[in-house]
Amino acid sequence: MAGASASATVAFLTVLFAIVFGSIGGVLAGFLRGWTDRVLMTVNDALLAFPGILLALGVMVVVGANKWGIVLALGLAYAPSVVRVVRGTVLSLREKEYVEASRMIGNSELYTMFRHVLPNCVAPVAVLATSMFGWVLLSESALSFLGLGVPPPAPTWGNMLAGARPYMESAVWLGVAPGLCIALTLLCINLLGDAVRDRLDPRMAQA
Repeated sequence: MAGASASATVAFLTVLFAIVFGSIGGVLAGFLRGWTDRVLMTVNDALLAFPGILLALGVMVVVGANKWGIVLALGLAYAPSVVRVVRGTVLSLREKEYVEASRMIGNSELYTMFRHVLPNCVAPVAVLATSMFGWVLLSESALSFLGLGVPPPAPTWGNMLAGARPYMESAVWLGVAPGLCIALTLLCINLLGDAVRDRLDPRMAQA
């Protein structure tokens, strides 16, 4: 239970970082199009070309193993997925009548983007955020297990698993407890993600 606080805090901050910066990038790319879209998506595709955990390891080597370093590393690794989801949603929203009406009454492109388009991206982003929380939690545990996460003596589930390795034969429960916590948390997060999707997806509501 002590490890849950540090692991969940890192996962929450990472998801928040990825959602904020990924949403801004996705809205700019999908709404402005042109060279802005090409530049942002080129950078985004370059980041997506790296496996998430490998990109996070590279960033951790540069910024160092600490709480904020792992938030930055995993945030950069998962933000490209948010960019693609938001961009795809914005491409369909930018042709809606209320967007044209906002332009006709003299609102700026920036105002239209963040006042009328971005709020309508909340549903897919919320579904993605719940799923991403589980992925980030697992990645944080893996990095901590490798010694690149939140440094000891801060208790995280990854640190606990790493510390339990020498005692697996004589005190197996030292590794079972944090492993079981990770598994149960991931199960709960996945169930929450399914519930959020069913709640926000109109096609699921009609079914």
